[in-house]
Formats: sequence, structure tokens, C-alpha cells
Amino acid sequence: MKAIVITEAGGPEVLQLQEVEDPKLKDDEILIRVAATALNRADTLQRMGRYPPPKGESEIPGLECSGVVEAVGKNVSRWKIGDKVCALVGGGGYAEKITVPAGQVLPVPPNLSLQDAASFPEVACTVWSTVFMMSHLSQGETFLIHGGSSGIGTFAIQLAKYLGIKVFITAGSEEKLAACKELGADVCINYKTEDFVSRIKEETGGKGVDVILDNIGASYLQRNLESLNFNGRLFIIGFMGGSVTEINLGSLLARRLTVQAAGLRNRSQENKAVIVSEVEKNVWPAIAAGKIKPVVYKRLPLEEAAEGHRIMESSKHIGKIILLAP
Repeated sequence: MKAIVITEAGGPEVLQLQEVEDPKLKDDEILIRVAATALNRADTLQRMGRYPPPKGESEIPGLECSGVVEAVGKNVSRWKIGDKVCALVGGGGYAEKITVPAGQVLPVPPNLSLQDAASFPEVACTVWSTVFMMSHLSQGETFLIHGGSSGIGTFAIQLAKYLGIKVFITAGSEEKLAACKELGADVCINYKTEDFVSRIKEETGGKGVDVILDNIGASYLQRNLESLNFNGRLFIIGFMGGSVTEINLGSLLARRLTVQAAGLRNRSQENKAVIVSEVEKNVWPAIAAGKIKPVVYKRLPLEEAAEGHRIMESSKHIGKIILLAP
């Protein structure tokens, strides 16, 4: 089969389309003929040699995909050949075929194209597992999303609004703020021209928000804590602003704040299956009802993966970048 191979650690140009061996199907897996895969920041870090795949996972990048089932392992009962599916994977999405543990597979909702379905598994599982399963964001609360125009941000806005939550976002351009507003964000803050802490305090009568989803890390940590309400929860999913900083622990104590962090890729197969099951139960009905729509910035052929990475690293995109398999 054809797949995108990282020929050495480096810039987007190291991504090359090559012939590689077909994946081998295990008893508890399904084999998918890939229709599309979607880009994630983790892919760019892997390309640079800074985020190797977990032990036992494919060296081929790509953490989600959609496609049609071509074969099923002997222990698999739910899926059958010909099913249209999408999946959360530990690697291997930038390829024509992939094997996936059956518990990490989701049906493609009938109202969604097979290609666009690739835009959902990673964001849905990330947002549901962090903000809802671990930080317990609930109806009537307030929620700040940093990077509201990202793939995760555009999804999180729609899901939170569907669940009756007031949404605040930060983004770096008027075009991105407008896109977030269109998706339902209540308060849109340009972090380049406004202090988000002051604006949040102003909008919440000095209280702060209940939950923050943050992909910046160190450079935002103290300001995030200042933006939280009593019993507020900060969830960190990325370190674009660094991973080492000092904080005033007094602010945690005085307002009973919680700081958590987690990734998705390194979780166990069993844990991923639990998250996928929760997503199917709680999120998939909203997608099937058209309440959460795919936000796709660009669709590129698989061989143009390097261009997809350049777009992602320019941060000009709004929503997801999809690669279409041959």
C-alpha cells in the first residue's frame, strides 16, 4: 500500500509518499480501506522527532481516519465488511489501509460524508474525555476555549453550545473571531489586542469561568488561574507556550482550583475504548442531528501531506485539514 513516511526528523519536506507493507490484522481489530485522515498538531511534532508513537503503534503519522471496513478479526462481532466507519488510532492514518482495535471505531453518521467523518474522532474524544469526563463541565456553566478556531476549538464550541453552556474563546484575528461567533461562541476575545483575563472578569461580573481548555501551557498558566471562578477547573492539552513555569499556589488554595493535563495518544487500548463508547453515546447523536457540523478548512490529496503541515504550522486555518487517500 501507499503511505506517507517520515524519512527523517525535520520540516514538512521530509514527508514522502512511499510503498510500504500492508498492516497485519489481529483478532480484535478491523482493517479499514482509508478514505481520509485529518491532521493534528501531534503529527507535526512527530515529524520533527519530538513526539514518537507509543510502543507497538505504527510509525506512519495520523491519529484518526475514516473509510470502509475491508476485513474483520475473528474476535470482532460488531463490525462487518462494507461498514462505513471512522476511528481513533495511535498512528497509521496517513495510509491507504489501517488496522484498528474494534473498540476505537465509530459508525459514520448517515448525514455525514465519508471523507468529512475523518475530522471528528480525535477532537470528539479529546474534548469529551478532558472537559466532560474529567472536568465535569455541565449545563449552565461557563467555558473558555483557547484557540477557538482550531480543529478542537471549532468542535468544542459546537458541543458546549449544544449542551447549554456559555462559551468564551480566544483567537488571533478578526476572521477567526467571526468564524467562532458563527459557530455559536458567546464571547470572542482577540488575544493579540485584548487581555483575556480582564475581559473574562468584565463579562462574568468579576467571577471568572468554570472550565478552561488550554493548549498553550506555561505562558498562560497564571493568567488562566486568574480567569477561573471558585471551584474552577483548568485542563491543559498542549504546550505551545512552553511546559515550565512558576505559579502562585495561593490562587489554587483560595479558590479551590483544579489543574489537570492529559493526552489521548498514550492511553491504553482499554481506556480509549471507554472514551470512544462515551463519545458514541453522548456526542454522536448531536452530530447525527446536524447540531455539530464538520468544519473543514482544506482537503488535500494524501501526497500533499507536506502542504497540509505547512498550513497547520502557519496557523492560518480555521477548523480541520483533511488528507484524502488515493
